[in-house]
Amino acid sequence: MLQISDLHVSYGHVEAVAGIDLEVRPGQVSLVLGPNGAGKSTTLNAVAGVVRPARGSVRVGDLDTTGLPAHRVVGAGVALVPEGRRVFAPMTVEENLRLGGHTTAPGRAREVLERIWEIFPVLHERRRGAAGLLSGGEQQMLAFGRALVSDPAFVLLDEPSMGLAPAMVDVVVEKVGLMAESGIGVLMVEQNAEAGLGIASDVTVVNRGQVAFRGTSAEVRADASVLRAFLGESALAEG
Repeated sequence: MLQISDLHVSYGHVEAVAGIDLEVRPGQVSLVLGPNGAGKSTTLNAVAGVVRPARGSVRVGDLDTTGLPAHRVVGAGVALVPEGRRVFAPMTVEENLRLGGHTTAPGRAREVLERIWEIFPVLHERRRGAAGLLSGGEQQMLAFGRALVSDPAFVLLDEPSMGLAPAMVDVVVEKVGLMAESGIGVLMVEQNAEAGLGIASDVTVVNRGQVAFRGTSAEVRADASVLRAFLGESALAEG
């Protein structure tokens, strides 16, 4: 289990995260929703070792990873897919993937890469082409693959549907579901509430760095006012 307890993160005198608690279980998708500036991305970055918490703890199983640098967090089994994808555009697709696997045991590297080709066949087709020539959706697939090649137990997804066409959002959601089905625990931050609710087992709404609501996807759907209160009337797409 990935367990986040009483997490606090500050930027100078501004407290961006003020006591968030979250749990992510293997094989499940935990969804985090909230308005811009609520502390969602900062929470992921603190878990991933990109920023250092001021207080609280992060545990991966029995291992306390609080405040560890990012490369050690990856080694502990947690991989971050950042907002905006951030692929290395001049490098080939395969080179991007191999960079993500620098912590993978040599005996596992080829096996893991073969699994990624199976999950994302478009990456195999484009493996020798520059990452910058991929479409936005294909770059998101590459960002997923780059995280998975480290053979993680948990994946952190920061706004994976951002900027994508509706059809590609459906593909992204499908791939996230496949991650969970393979046994990986997924902590996903999303603005597209409807897309996230379709695959999430539990939902946490954060506002001003704190937990404002916690429940199952079914409970959120039954009380859409919860989402509208924090995300506005457009939080739930029609249909």
